[in-house]
This record gives sequence, structure tokens and C-alpha cells, in this order.
Amino acid sequence: MNTVTNSKLSSLFHFLKENRAYNKKVQSNSYNLFLAPFDSLEDKLYSALHHVANTQSQPKIDILAPFFQKVYSNKTQLHSFKTFIDFLTDKENDVHNYESLYYGMLRQKGWGNKTSALFAKTIYHLHNGAYGFQNPIWDDAPKTIDKEEKIFLPVDAVIEAIFHSIDPSIKWNFHKINKLLQDNYSSEEMEVWDDLWFWGFINQRGSGLTREFIWNESKYWALLETEKNGVVIEEIKLKSLQFLSILNPKQ
Repeated sequence: MNTVTNSKLSSLFHFLKENRAYNKKVQSNSYNLFLAPFDSLEDKLYSALHHVANTQSQPKIDILAPFFQKVYSNKTQLHSFKTFIDFLTDKENDVHNYESLYYGMLRQKGWGNKTSALFAKTIYHLHNGAYGFQNPIWDDAPKTIDKEEKIFLPVDAVIEAIFHSIDPSIKWNFHKINKLLQDNYSSEEMEVWDDLWFWGFINQRGSGLTREFIWNESKYWALLETEKNGVVIEEIKLKSLQFLSILNPKQ
């Protein structure tokens, strides 16, 4: 990692850590939206699975359908975090954590690296007690991340564009970004990096790797879960200018 990249990543991480409350509110609203209508463990899990699967720009519906058919027809395998991971991996596992959940999801047809990482992160958020939920799905889901397990950032085009702006000499992808971060940050710190998507999304315009980095209030308004409050929006705009100044010190 060269000096410039290291400096920008360190500054970004500090910014994300200091400003967790903003995306935490957005994510809490999102989790409430897809959990609130349901009471049973199974229905909450189904809702979480459908929600994450449909974050793909083009979900492979024909491939995903058999996965959902399997999940819906094996309700007895869904009753605990442990049995769900064993169900995904078709074996009894020695370790049941968020890394094994990620790899279990990755084995399912129609689930890729990003959605598997996003689902594991979502389940962690729903059970760690920091988002207003107390064991909303499973009693045995870990409330903390073990320092020995790997946590994967759900990398998509928004995050790839950020890393391209930091170092355009590298062809960034899910694996390269996660390896760089995992080599330099602890498993708990990897979860902080999850906030990068929110700040990247509302501060980009256009598409592709060369998209413009600029405060984009239209994207903020496009997110159902954001607070539509003038005072809050002004706060986030000012924070966004700090975020942008890290990516481009000339701004």
C-alpha cells in the first residue's frame, strides 16, 4: 500500500468511525421496514433474504428461485443460527460465526460475494444490540465479531469507484478491496468500513469508475430510509464535504 493510499484510507476510516450515527440511523430504518410486518422467526428470515437478494441490480430470478424453494420447504432447519449455517453448508460445522455464514451463503446459487457479505453483515447488525433489536431472529446468533474471523465488505460499483479514485492504477474488485482492508484492519474495524457505501452513494454522480464525486442531494432523497429533515440534511451535506475532501484534497 503506497503512502497516498495509506493516508487516504486512514483518513477515511477515521471519518467513518467518527460519523457512524448517520448511516446507523439509515440502516436501522431499513431493518425496521423489512422486519416490522412479521412476527415469526421464519418470516423475518425470509424477509431479510428477499431484501438482500433484491439489492442486486439484476437479480438472477431463475437461479434464485430454487434456493428460495429449498429454504421455504425446510423450515425446521431455520430455527437457529447454527442449524441455518449447517443447512447452507450441508454439514455440521465446528465453527458458527459470520464468516461461516458468509461462506454458507456463497455456496447458494444466485448469491455472489457482495450479497453474501451483505446478508452476513445484516444478520450481525440485527443481533449485536446496536440497532434497536434484541435477538430479532435467532437467540444463538453472536452479538460480537470474533477477532479470528474474516468479515467481508459488501463491495459494489459505488465502493469500487471510491477505490479507483484513490488509486486508478489498480483494477479494483471485491477480492482486492477486501484483501487490502483485511490486511490492515481488524475484523471489528472491517464492520466500520460498511458505512463507506452510504457516504459514497450520496456523493457520486454518473456511472462507471470515472463517476464524479460531488454532494448529490437527489440520491439522498432517493433513499427511502434517510431523514427528510432540513437540519439533518444540512449536517450530512457538511459531513459529505469532509468526506469529499479526503478523496480529493483540492475540493
